[in-house]
Amino acid sequence: MTTLTGPNSTATAGPRLVERRGALSDTVLRSLRTGTGPVHAPGAVLKADPWGEDLQLALYLLYELHYRGFEEVRDVREWDPDLLRLRQAMEARFLHALRAELSDAPRSVEEAFAPLLVEPVDLSDSLSHRLEIEGELWQLREYVVLRSLYHLKEADPHAWVIPRLTGRAKAAMVAIEYDEFGAGRADRIHATLFADLMTDLDLDPAYGRYLEQAPAPLLATVNLMSLFGLHRALRGALVGHFACVEVTSSPGSRRMAKAMRRCGAGPAAEHFYAEHVEADAVHEQVVRHEVIGGLLADEPALEEDVAFGCAATVMLEERLACHIRQAWDHGHSALRAPLPER
Repeated sequence: MTTLTGPNSTATAGPRLVERRGALSDTVLRSLRTGTGPVHAPGAVLKADPWGEDLQLALYLLYELHYRGFEEVRDVREWDPDLLRLRQAMEARFLHALRAELSDAPRSVEEAFAPLLVEPVDLSDSLSHRLEIEGELWQLREYVVLRSLYHLKEADPHAWVIPRLTGRAKAAMVAIEYDEFGAGRADRIHATLFADLMTDLDLDPAYGRYLEQAPAPLLATVNLMSLFGLHRALRGALVGHFACVEVTSSPGSRRMAKAMRRCGAGPAAEHFYAEHVEADAVHEQVVRHEVIGGLLADEPALEEDVAFGCAATVMLEERLACHIRQAWDHGHSALRAPLPER
C-alpha cells in the first residue's frame, strides 16, 4: 500500500492528547500514541452511550485529525482506514441518536427557523441573559473555556461546505466566511479575536488547550459541526447549522458584551462579542436569503436536511445550557475540573 509522506508527515504541532474516558476513547488514544491500528471489542460502539463522555471524546479525537491534529501524532493518521472505519461506526451511533431525538422536529425551513427569529419573552433559560444580569467572573471564564473548542476554530468546519455549493449559495457563503476569517487581516480573524478575549481573562489561548476540561455536552456541539462538515451527504444539515448559529448570535453576543463590561473582563473580551453583534446581524440576512435560498433553489430536496441541521443545533445547545445551569445552580464548576482562581 502506498503511503503519503512529506516534511510534516512524522508529527504535528497540534495540542497534546488527553486522558481516556472509557473503552472507546482508550482505543483511539492507544492507536494515536502507538501508531498501530485501533483494537476494540465487537459491539463496543453499539453499547456506548451516544451522549456520553467516552464516545464523544473518541469522536472528537478522530475529527481533530482533520483540523490541526495532535502533538506527536503523524499527520498521515488522518486517513488511516482502520481509524476511519471506527469513526464511521461512532458517527452512525451519534447520528442515529440525533435523528431519534428529533423525530418530531420541523421538516421545513420556515418551521425550523421561525421560533429563532423572535426574541423570547422569558429569558430565564438563556445563559447569556444570566451572565449579563448576575454572572460572576469565574462563570464568564468557565463559559469562555467551554466555547474555546469551537471559537478557536471558528468558521473552519463551515468552510468545508463551500466546494459543495454552487451559484448564489456559494457566493454568499464565501462572503460570510471572508468576514469570519478577518476580511484579509490576520489580526481580525474571529478565532484570533477570541484568543485575545481569553488572554484578557487570564486563560491560555492555545488551540485545544482545554479539551481535558470539556464535558460531553460541549464536545457534542463541536462534533456536530465536524460530522456535518466532513460529509457531502450532510451539506444541507451543515447549512442549517451555520444559519442557526448566525440567526441566534447577535442578541446573545449583545448580552455577552454587556456581561464582559459589567465584570471588567477587559477590552478584548468585550470587543469579541461587540464585533459579533453587528457582523452576525448582517450575516443572518445573507445566510437565510442567499445561502439557504440559493441552496434550495438548486437542490429543493435538501430542505429537510437544512431543517434537521437547525433543529440538531438547537437541541445540543439546549443540552449544554442545561448542563451549565445545573452545575452553577449547585455551586459547582461546569467543567470536568475547575479552573484555578484568577
